[in-house]
Amino acid sequence: MSFESLQIETVPVALLAGGLATRLGALAQSVPKAMIDVAGRPFIEHQIELLARNGIRRIVLCLGHLGGQIEQHLGDGSRFGVELSYVHDGAALLGTGGAITRALPLLSDVFWVMYGDSYMDIDYGAVLSHFQRQLNALGLMTVIRNEDRWDRSNVIFREGKLARYDKKNRSPGMRYIDYGVQILRRQAAERLLVNRPSDLADLYRVLVSEGRMVGYEVAQRFYEIGTPQSLEEAREHLSRVVEKMPLAKAG
Repeated sequence: MSFESLQIETVPVALLAGGLATRLGALAQSVPKAMIDVAGRPFIEHQIELLARNGIRRIVLCLGHLGGQIEQHLGDGSRFGVELSYVHDGAALLGTGGAITRALPLLSDVFWVMYGDSYMDIDYGAVLSHFQRQLNALGLMTVIRNEDRWDRSNVIFREGKLARYDKKNRSPGMRYIDYGVQILRRQAAERLLVNRPSDLADLYRVLVSEGRMVGYEVAQRFYEIGTPQSLEEAREHLSRVVEKMPLAKAG
């Protein structure tokens, strides 16, 4: 697939939804985080419908903790107007990088990477168009000005370019945070070691340092369900979304 021929409906999403949700305690002991009720429905349904509204049609769910519940509930995705595929963690947890290596056979030469606990209402078509214009890029990272507001800032983003990304080692000038929507080329993902634990953040850090990952600034804040407090914020936000979109109540 060349950059020039990319259409949003042909670019698949690797949706990382295999976390143990330890910060949610009892809320996620018997159900996976993605299946927690938010505004009257499992959170994952809100995510999938958001992606479908943006023209995305292929989603590969990378599952772990109680992931069978997600697959059983969502099925093939036809009722949402998308095509769903599933990849489950093996006996050993290999992190976000390992999840991507498992999913690669189901992905294309260019694919999105997103997190199964975040609701990110942005213009996905505009993000993809920006990536297509960066012919030498192996990846794209969306960023939002954060100032340590929602989480610890980890990106230096100046004049439309990523200067530094590091989740572990803080640097002066970090005012932005990775938003949670990435695009990767298979060539970049193939750097990840198969059957070895790895973190996508390490791959992103290297790509940024090489100048092979471009940035795209967004303005709409993300909502995530990783902690009890953020879960309540997501519930409040998505309740308002559902009220504005009556059809989203069905299903």
